[in-house]
Amino acid sequence: DGKALKNHWVQAVEQTSIEFGRTAGSIAIVIGLATIISMCLMESGAADKVVRRFIAFFGEKHAGVALLLSTYVLSVPIFFDTMFMLMVPLARALRLRTGKDYLLYVMAVCCGGVITHSMTVPHPGPLAMVENLKLDVGVSILAGIAVGLFPLAVGWFVCKWMNARMDIPMRETPGTTLAELRSIVDKPESELPSFFWSITPVVLPIFLISLSSFMVIGKGNDAFVKLLGGKEAFASTFAAVEFIGNKNVALLIGTLVSMFVLARQKGYNVAKICELIGPPLETSGTIILITAAGGAFGLMLRNAGVGEAIKAAASGHALSMIWLSYLVAVVIRVAQGSATVAMLTTSAMMYPIITGGGGLAYDPIYIYLAIGFGGFALSWMNDSGFWVVSKLGGLTEGETLKTWSVLLTVNSVVGVIATWLLSMIIPFPMGRPGP
Repeated sequence: DGKALKNHWVQAVEQTSIEFGRTAGSIAIVIGLATIISMCLMESGAADKVVRRFIAFFGEKHAGVALLLSTYVLSVPIFFDTMFMLMVPLARALRLRTGKDYLLYVMAVCCGGVITHSMTVPHPGPLAMVENLKLDVGVSILAGIAVGLFPLAVGWFVCKWMNARMDIPMRETPGTTLAELRSIVDKPESELPSFFWSITPVVLPIFLISLSSFMVIGKGNDAFVKLLGGKEAFASTFAAVEFIGNKNVALLIGTLVSMFVLARQKGYNVAKICELIGPPLETSGTIILITAAGGAFGLMLRNAGVGEAIKAAASGHALSMIWLSYLVAVVIRVAQGSATVAMLTTSAMMYPIITGGGGLAYDPIYIYLAIGFGGFALSWMNDSGFWVVSKLGGLTEGETLKTWSVLLTVNSVVGVIATWLLSMIIPFPMGRPGP
């Protein structure tokens, strides 16, 4: 008879719970596997090996650059809080060895780790954005890593500038004693896995996901199909690559490799590895619940008409969707502190806006990048990352605001400017958000 089967309040509760479950279902496996990979990298000494090889390549004089780049690589599958806890003892150990540049080392770790946290799958924010904006996972990873190099480079000079103007001593912090720092410095390389096996769990999943995306792009190219043996041969190859390049399967393969490296290096049996997997999965459970709650929050705002209100406010103004997406993400980030929730909520609200008109003049991956860069701007006391850096880095609240908060904001602004300029230089317009 045209009347609703359920009242408004019941529908609101049920839709919110359904979105909570949908978000959790789309991210849970990837986040769980990523936490296992990070545990294996730390426990086996693989992460330490990667950092040492970078330092050996760049030399101890350029240890800051080595920390910056090794963190950028290692943090692709490792969440920021975990990454910082892993790298800050190495930064402190380097300070003991060189006798200077403590702030430079700590900020280099922050600069390298925070960009990938907001720009690459399997981190929960980018993962949710890919789902909300209906983008290709491989393209999002490659774009995030590539465009992230711009704020990474500028961020390095900001780190050096701050280090030259602020003399912050290395203070006592919880978690690592002076003796343990010495043991990190003096640990022989023979006790660490090889560089190949250390880096494989990080780069292999990225390669498989990117290969799948490359096959999807090449699917419509007759010359490419012919190169791989024609339609039938291409179809079978495509099916196999599409399977191993699925984000869940690729991360599973990376997880198995990381567990193999750990077992081989430490001599652990399956029971011991299963015992070690428990705590990371507990951590991932918390991340999954928070991210799923962010998904429900995004749906609530979308259904409440917040997205339409933003669209109406922006109509009649020559405001780029890239800058609109960025500003919305920044506002939500500052208001509630979580970069993940800011990215998830903004992408959920922007999707109807960018699909409701005549299409974008550039690839929707630029919307993804703009939201990601907006998600980590203006970090202050309501951000958990702020306190992780402050307490584990041995910085006062004032010092953290003058260093960490400034660095992230500069990186954010440089990132969105690079995104905006690239959207005009290399637009690749599709007119729709997703392949």
